This record gives sequence, C-alpha cells and structure tokens, in this order.
Amino acid sequence: MSSHHVIRDEQEPALIIANGEACSFELMGQLLEWSPLVVVLDSAIHRVLDLNIKVDVLLGDFDRDFDAEKIRKEQYPLEIVYTPDQNKTDLEKAFDYLIKRGFPAANVIWATGRRADHTISNITNIVRFREQLKIVIIDDYSKIFLLPKTYEKWYPKGTPISLIPVGVALGISTQNLKYSLDNESLTIGYRSGSSNEVEQDGIVRITYQEGDLLMMECSDG
Repeated sequence: MSSHHVIRDEQEPALIIANGEACSFELMGQLLEWSPLVVVLDSAIHRVLDLNIKVDVLLGDFDRDFDAEKIRKEQYPLEIVYTPDQNKTDLEKAFDYLIKRGFPAANVIWATGRRADHTISNITNIVRFREQLKIVIIDDYSKIFLLPKTYEKWYPKGTPISLIPVGVALGISTQNLKYSLDNESLTIGYRSGSSNEVEQDGIVRITYQEGDLLMMECSDG
C-alpha cells in the first residue's frame, strides 16, 4: 500500500492505527488518502511495515522486542514518541499527542476486535476527550462517535443505527428511527438503543439532555 501523503492540512482528521483487528485495504486506503498525519501504536508497527504503509509517528511504551533504529531507517522520516506512563493506554496517549499538536479530530482504525477489554476501553474512552478532540472509531462494519446534544444527518431508509450510552444518557428523543424515543433514558447494561434503523430516506434527528451517548452507524458487510 502506498504512502498517504496526498494532503498536509491539520484541519483534516489525523489517522491512528491501533493494534486490534485489521480493516480492509479499501477502507484503510480511503482514510490514508485524506490523513495529514498517521500515528501507529506500539507493536502494530510490524503489521504496518508488512503492508508497506508510510507513517509519521510511532508511539508507545515499547515493552516488547523493538529495534528503533531499524524501524526509523525503514520509515524515515519518522518521529518515535516514547510514552511509558502505565496509567494510560497507548490510544489515550495518542489522543493526548494529537491534542498537543493542535489537531481537532482523529479517525481510529484497528481499535476493535481481538481482545474484548481493549475494544471496550477504546470505544468508551471517546467520551474523555469530548471537549478537545472529535474522535471516530472505524472498522469494516461500524463507525462509532460521540453524539453532540443535537444531531441531524441524512440517511437512507434501513440504515442500521445503534445508540449506546456510556453510563446513563437522559432525555433522549429521536425522529425518523423505526424504534423512536421520546424524552427517554438509556443505561448501559440495562437498556440500550442497539439495532435500530432509519425509517425513511431523510434526516435523522437525535437530541438528549444529559450524559454521553455514542452513535454507531452499522453495516452487516
């Protein structure tokens, strides 16, 4: 897969490659084409090198076999950021890095699948950075992001949509979803809004008053 350096605009989302299940080459290629900066997390670099992808930043605690100079030579120019803080995941550290660099948004791939604890942590950590970074986690079947308190977007009929609270989300109302909500609450582990769908071609509107609510735009393949 070729280099991503088509544009260099820090207003575009950076791309973070984590170390979960790989996505399709097609999806990765689309994201690489429009990413001004590509950050790879820790040992995922070996999988990325096998795909012949040019990256900009390698970030992690590097607690496994790691030959920095060999990788730097293969990926030159490459910034290697050592982040030994064990109180944060590598993905959280990558978010911190992008915030310091002034990026407003990040797309994240390879962040789901494989270990369930990593998947859950990666998805729910979106809410911690709500004021600093617009984060979208993407795989071949889902696009996951934190909803603003008022959200409107055009969707085709039948599009699968899930609304997943992180904790409790209150005062949720929806328009143009098959299973509508009218000033209702969702609570993780008790009641969620999974497996809903768009009722008709047109604008879907979702509002809520309190809490954190994730949107999952889904596909069966």
